[in-house]
Order: sequence, then structure tokens, then C-alpha cells
Amino acid sequence: MIRYVYASDLHQHPVLSKTMFRDRADQFKTRLGWAVTVDAQGEERDEYDAMNPLYIIWENADGTHGGSMRLLPTTGRTMVNDHFSHLTDGVKIQSPLIWECTRFCIARGAGPEVAAALMLACGEVVRAFGVAHCIGVFDARMVRIYRRIGACPEVLGQQGEGREMIAIGLWECTEEAQRRGAESLNISAAQLQSWIDQSFGQKFSENAPAFAAA
Repeated sequence: MIRYVYASDLHQHPVLSKTMFRDRADQFKTRLGWAVTVDAQGEERDEYDAMNPLYIIWENADGTHGGSMRLLPTTGRTMVNDHFSHLTDGVKIQSPLIWECTRFCIARGAGPEVAAALMLACGEVVRAFGVAHCIGVFDARMVRIYRRIGACPEVLGQQGEGREMIAIGLWECTEEAQRRGAESLNISAAQLQSWIDQSFGQKFSENAPAFAAA
């Protein structure tokens, strides 16, 4: 199942939190060889985890992490603007209607449905908050996933070729895009809504935290 959890509430899900940060260390440092920071507990965090992002997490039946991503509003600091602005010729992406998606992580052994469900869950929650677009940096391995669910982004800038390609993508979060993605994965609109209801409560507008309006 999908859980939406703010960083400030991760302590309420200790197993899910611990396994998420350990899987991040496994993916980004061990498998991809990125220069990320891993602590003594084997968990990977960066400065943006301290900014109370909203995590979208696939929770396995045993309560462990199967995959995740994090969201931050572009009205504050983001990885795209802080570290990848060279891909947009120095143009900063800042708007209350655009959120940044980063740290897309899939645990070892997770099925292909996990990555696609995370993308759909992302589109569902940002639309619920009234956000029009998501932006993020992606590499060549993600292109196949985007194509599978019909969620290919508008490319704002890129460098490299083949497996070395890295790009900034902009996704329009529309009802039609959600419908196509849900149909391709055989996920109902009711299921997507239930993930939001379980995390924020059925009165979403009253219970959702306020960072969306920042």
C-alpha cells in the first residue's frame, strides 16, 4: 500500500522509516555509486530531508519499505535549483504550482508495479493539493517506467547520452494523465483516493498540512 508521510511524522513509522533510509543508501551509494552521506546505522539522508518533505512510500505487507520518493514545494530550496540549474541554463524553477520530486528509490526485490504506483500516487496527491506540475531530475533507467504508465515528462534540459543521460523533466498533473496511468496498471480511482484518505483523513482539505500553500 501507499503511505503519505511528512518527515515530522516518520517517528510514528519506525520500521518503515529505517528501511526506507537504508534502501536509499543501498540504491544511491552501493548500486549507483553516488557521493551520498550514509550514517553509522547505514541510512542515507541529505539536507533536504531536514526540510520536512512529504514522502510517498510503498509499504510492504510486513511494514518495510518497498519504494519511495519525496516532495518539496519549489517556493523553497530544491535540488533542481541548488544543484542542477546548469541543465536549465541557470533558470530557476519556482512556483507555488510546481513541486519537486526527488530520491526516487526502489528496494531490492520490489516488483515493477511499485515504481509505477509511486508515480501515480505522486500525481494523485499533488492534484489533491491543487498543484499543477511536478519537476525532477531523472536518468535513463527511468524512461522505461515513464513510458509504461504514459507519464513521459517535458524535458527542460539534459546532458549525456545513453545510460549516462541525466535530465530535468516537468510533468503536468492532469486528470487525464492519472486516468491513463491507472488504467494501464489496473488501479481504480477509488484505490488511489483510499491511499490519500488513509494518510490524511477523509476530510482532506481540513486535515492536510499547510506546506502546500507555501
